[in-house]
Amino acid sequence: MQTPEDKARAEIDRLLSDAGWVLQDMEDFNRNAALGVAVREFQLPAGPCDYLLFVDGKAAGVIEAKKAA
Repeated sequence: MQTPEDKARAEIDRLLSDAGWVLQDMEDFNRNAALGVAVREFQLPAGPCDYLLFVDGKAAGVIEAKKAA
């Protein structure tokens, strides 16, 4: 059975993929694999973020999943 976190990740993955982002896990990290790369559980100095977005090899945004209110 999927946890709420697993369900949220699957939905975010689907939305990013549908929008044209290439999804990667940290062990497969290659910021230049495509124009838009979304890396799951990227380690930042303040701690891991859910997704770090790269555009043309440059960090461009962070996605942090939160519970719906």
